[in-house]
Amino acid sequence: MKNVKNCDETKSGPLLRVVDLTTWFPVKRGFFSKTAAYVRAVDGVSLEIHCGETLGLVGESGCGKTTLGRTILGLEKTTKGDILLDGYSMSQLTPKEMNLLRQRVQVIFQDPMSSLNPRMTVIDIITEGLVQFKKIEVSKVAHANRLLAEVGLSEDALYRFPHEFSGGQRQRIAIARAISLRPELVICDEAVSALDVSIQAQVVNLLKSLQERYHLSLLFISHDLSVVSNIADRTAVMYLGRIVEAGNTADIVRAPLHPYTKALIAAVPVPGVSRRDRVLLKGEIPSSLSPPPGCPFHPRCPEVMPVCSQQEPVAKRVDGREVACHLH
Repeated sequence: MKNVKNCDETKSGPLLRVVDLTTWFPVKRGFFSKTAAYVRAVDGVSLEIHCGETLGLVGESGCGKTTLGRTILGLEKTTKGDILLDGYSMSQLTPKEMNLLRQRVQVIFQDPMSSLNPRMTVIDIITEGLVQFKKIEVSKVAHANRLLAEVGLSEDALYRFPHEFSGGQRQRIAIARAISLRPELVICDEAVSALDVSIQAQVVNLLKSLQERYHLSLLFISHDLSVVSNIADRTAVMYLGRIVEAGNTADIVRAPLHPYTKALIAAVPVPGVSRRDRVLLKGEIPSSLSPPPGCPFHPRCPEVMPVCSQQEPVAKRVDGREVACHLH
């Protein structure tokens, strides 16, 4: 694998390509712990992220978006399909190349309090990767001060512990750690969902400025379509382990095609619109252990047709985007 440290936006191919990715978890039962079924967390997902681009991944809790992010990171085992970074298949990487991959792809987790080691000071947290990969060029303190300045924190944070900071400050520390190795791709797994609305906007603006400065590509995972619409160039809508609609964010927000996407947009609170005036989904998301036949969304779909329960829809190109729905 090449050691490319800055994403080249002039490249014709995508930086990350996910091809028919499946991540199933076995459910074992009985005295001999035989596999009785599988939890289909990710069920045949394909997507691309280009250099300098932000792809938003949205869906309800339990739809498989975090599992998809963890599988891309190598934290979950792939059941089927492939993940290609800059054209290189991750399934064929040697341990040495996997180490290189960890420099090129970083992650920002949802809860900084649990993702930051409570026994480590900030200077050790944000320079841990630099130390591990022997990239300290001047001094550890100099690198740490530079990283803190980039995320809007002062030098007096260096020798403090995570519990001494607010939630927004802790997430800035997590961002500093993620960009310390100058990665090409950062996976933001619900990176702002645990923060107050005003702090969410600050963190989103910080991510945008860092992306522009270092030509980062972002996979922004969130359940909140209103947040995704403020940062993502393209958006993929996920339901029960599958992508049901994908395209330019502006097009999806302005004129959604899939009934599930319409429901997600209708669920976003709008000033002056009462709750009873909005279309809300009924029922709970089905279990990924035994998904419904045909279209997985048909038990909750307000526009369901007889074919929806019998045949799984195939993704088609409609109005410049991909949509998997029998209505189109």
